[in-house]
Amino acid sequence: MALSRITCLFSLLLCQILSCYSLPGFSGSDSSHPNTFTISSFSYRENKLRPYDLRYIRVDLPQWFSSLSIELESDVDLNMESIGQLSDSMLPIICFRDGSLPLPDISNSSLKSLVLNMPSNESIEGIQGLQNTEQCYPMQRNITMKLTNEQISPGVWYFGLFNGIGPVRTQSKMIVRGASYSFSTNVSVEGCVASTWGQYCNQTIDSLSCALSNSYNGTDSYSQPRSVLSCKNSFETSCLGSEEVKTYYFDVLEMAEELTVMATNFRFSSAPSNKTGNSSGINLICLVRHGSIASSAHHDYSGNISSAPLIIQSPMLGRWYLTILRSNFSKQTGEAKVFNSTLCFSIMLQVLECPVGRAGPNCLWERYELQTFPRISVPFESYYLPLSGKVSSSSAHFLLEPLLSNSSSGKVNDTWTYFTLEIPRGAAGGNIHAQITSDTEIKLEIYARFAALPSLQHWDYYYANTTNSSVDSAFFLLNNSTDDKIDFYILYAREGTWGFGVRRLNTAVTSSNGETTMSLSLERCPRRCSSHGDCKTALDASGLTSYSFCYCDRNHGGFDCSVEIVSHQGHIVQSIFLIASNAAAILPAYWALRQKAFAEWVLFTCSGISSGLYHACDVGTWCALSFGVLQFMDFWLSFMAVVSTFVYLTTINEVHKRAIHTTVAIFTALLAITKATRSSNIILVMAIGVLGLLVGWLIEISTKFRRFSFSSEALLNVVNRWKDIRVWVLNLVKTLKKRFRWGFMTAGLVALVMAGVSWKLETTESYWIWHSLWHVTIYTSSFFFLCSKATVADGEDERLPERNYELARQDSFSGGH
Repeated sequence: MALSRITCLFSLLLCQILSCYSLPGFSGSDSSHPNTFTISSFSYRENKLRPYDLRYIRVDLPQWFSSLSIELESDVDLNMESIGQLSDSMLPIICFRDGSLPLPDISNSSLKSLVLNMPSNESIEGIQGLQNTEQCYPMQRNITMKLTNEQISPGVWYFGLFNGIGPVRTQSKMIVRGASYSFSTNVSVEGCVASTWGQYCNQTIDSLSCALSNSYNGTDSYSQPRSVLSCKNSFETSCLGSEEVKTYYFDVLEMAEELTVMATNFRFSSAPSNKTGNSSGINLICLVRHGSIASSAHHDYSGNISSAPLIIQSPMLGRWYLTILRSNFSKQTGEAKVFNSTLCFSIMLQVLECPVGRAGPNCLWERYELQTFPRISVPFESYYLPLSGKVSSSSAHFLLEPLLSNSSSGKVNDTWTYFTLEIPRGAAGGNIHAQITSDTEIKLEIYARFAALPSLQHWDYYYANTTNSSVDSAFFLLNNSTDDKIDFYILYAREGTWGFGVRRLNTAVTSSNGETTMSLSLERCPRRCSSHGDCKTALDASGLTSYSFCYCDRNHGGFDCSVEIVSHQGHIVQSIFLIASNAAAILPAYWALRQKAFAEWVLFTCSGISSGLYHACDVGTWCALSFGVLQFMDFWLSFMAVVSTFVYLTTINEVHKRAIHTTVAIFTALLAITKATRSSNIILVMAIGVLGLLVGWLIEISTKFRRFSFSSEALLNVVNRWKDIRVWVLNLVKTLKKRFRWGFMTAGLVALVMAGVSWKLETTESYWIWHSLWHVTIYTSSFFFLCSKATVADGEDERLPERNYELARQDSFSGGH
């Protein structure tokens, strides 16, 4: 109930964010292809991808889909020829993966494996790569893809957009520099009506009728009774012309030992004509594929079933497709043949299933279904225990010895024990954690396979010893395994059924005093972020898949925060620079105290202290308060100190200063509490400071000259005698020259320019040095600006503008009379 409420809540939220609509040309049934209709169509409008951001989009393809169309528009402008010169952290890419979320930055060679050309219908290699593994492509301004059911399998597909990859993506940063991109995506899924297939749903496909029987017994004396799922075509026989093909499908619903495809009852509807020899050979080719229709370009297995059955060991769960065609080439005679006759035959298919709790050849080995025990505190996190009375456990670990198979055939040199578990829908962003620990040296191997039981010939991931495992796989993470411990993760495991096989050699002797325990669990972040970060949880754009990621500290990065980006010595150096550079606040604070400008003294003192505390917390040294509070105090007091410097340059009484400071405090607090780190805040604060300076001057001028009386005669003299205005302006300039020490003013402007240059040169890697220099230059510029204001003695007379103006006015009247 709680989960359904959460799902409804997320759905309501997504309805506010996503606008679902039918794409032009994909609404309803296509008139040019009446067998197709729109299954789903949705769009994501004007999404912003900031530096190091990512977005995941999930697409569900049902069994009857015909094509998947993706249209993506962005403002990315990449030069494809210079991609190799870009660093991982600056490269926007798009990645696709079948069954689970792509994760390109867990590999150190992400750029080397980058595919520069998007897959197309003509690119068979590109489509096969997209089907078999994760594929990444550079982001382009316009990307259009249409993949048919002949190219990709139904199920869950994910594509992810990344603005920069590599270890630094997960590192928490004091500053983020880089380009942001906007993108819009349209996704449409077309489906086939009735029993049709192909891109335009114009190919006929037939189902095989199946029946289950329990009468099969193998010829081996050690074999156990097995269930047989027997399938055949609906009609007694099927017939093929020389250029015809037949396509069938059937479903494997249980873990099976073997799948056999046979053809019998061959006959020609008429005598074959052979232009190059006799017609004794019959070549009936069977192409088999899991999940999608089989073709000569895309198939998993193939064989000439007219001469021998096609046998597939440990077939995967799900739908299988058979394509039957005739070969125009005889291997016996090496002659090409032209068949004008029709060949008729019967298709027989057998799926051998072991009894419950058994698996392997002749069903001799043990198989255990694992029950899920969710951890309530974390969504989708759980551990698995076997449903067996042989062991009992109150923790996530269970004893392995009572569960191991004992082979009695004497014909194999090893034995297997199988475990199956379920990854629930929506948990594809979780990681399977497998562990085996023992008091003695472990002489076991462990294999994993999705939707089937593993073997030495068929597996997805495996661990044999510390030097022999699936370390080359991007989604296999070895975790400090030793001779007495096996520990690894399968990253972002696909949702569905997983089979695990524990292989024990007959020569392995288990000590009677030792115990071996095993655990299988679904965890959010591998290695708990290596104790160098926090595990965060998010949803993909559809809200249907929950995935986890590590938010690492300042010194580490990588998918699990195991990559040291900043060394311990480097951390100390950066901390000293960033914290100690705030000592430059002593300069303006000292001058303000000397001039008895107590408000400015408090501001500069508190600004330097709060900035030092904020950066001490920011680099991970020590946090006096919460990070958010320290960040707000640092930026707010810094903004206030800048504006206060401008206001100090005016000569107004404390009443007006308090009014200006109060107004400025409100605006700067709003800036500091809402996206304090954005670059535009610097321009806004400078603009507020200049405005405060102008307001102060206007108040000062209006106060000093409010007693002046301007008679009509004086106004006429001012209008008629422009030289009086010139005298007034010159006297005002002289007053300004005496009001400020222009040497200090120039030094302050130079320091301010240096602060702007330091801010401009800041990058994610060099932030600590340039931001430290920014601290020094900005406080130094404030000190010079404060020193540039002349005292009363320096200016000789604060009422000098008034006196000069009076003398100029009197001279103006005397000259007029």
